[in-house]
Amino acid sequence: MSHFNYYDEMRALARQVRQEHGLAGPRVLRSDLRRLYRAYGIKIDLWPHKFKSLRGAYFDDDLGPTVMLARQLPPEPLIFTMAHELKHHLVDRGRVMAYCDVSNEGDPIEIGAEIFAAELIFPTPDFFACLKQMGIGPRQCTAEVVVRLKHETQTTLSYTGLAKRAEFLGFAPAGSLVRIPWKKLETQLYGEPFYKQMLRARQA
Repeated sequence: MSHFNYYDEMRALARQVRQEHGLAGPRVLRSDLRRLYRAYGIKIDLWPHKFKSLRGAYFDDDLGPTVMLARQLPPEPLIFTMAHELKHHLVDRGRVMAYCDVSNEGDPIEIGAEIFAAELIFPTPDFFACLKQMGIGPRQCTAEVVVRLKHETQTTLSYTGLAKRAEFLGFAPAGSLVRIPWKKLETQLYGEPFYKQMLRARQA
């Protein structure tokens, strides 16, 4: 099987999981992933240790399937990592361990898990539909459009994930959405988040 076909199968599997478990819209939460983990009998082990690059790992041994997650991960990377490790459970259970680390990100099995995770959170057909509704055509997606898309859909797919998707599908020129200060641009377009205003007020 070619890598292209394998990645397409991972996208199809992610959409199947969404349908079977009632996930709707591009805002998938940690509680949704926990519900899926319970359905598939996967235990979660939150590691308190600070790893330089390791986000998560999947084990399937005598104790049953377990996903290790770095406790310090922010909400969106944690959700993505949980979705990534779910792919390993559904597809790669013959392996004793699969780990999510920058050292193996070029492995097709890991790329497949990244594709599965992105599709589970924000399916490609929905992505197409949202940009079409916004009036965005090929090579018209700018950084400002990506911020609008995230703001309007409230998706939990990260800015980096959205940018990669836009470039891969031809909505943005290759390399046009790299090294963007997303949070700064978000503040410029929509103002400072309310929770930051409250935090500053309390500190004052």
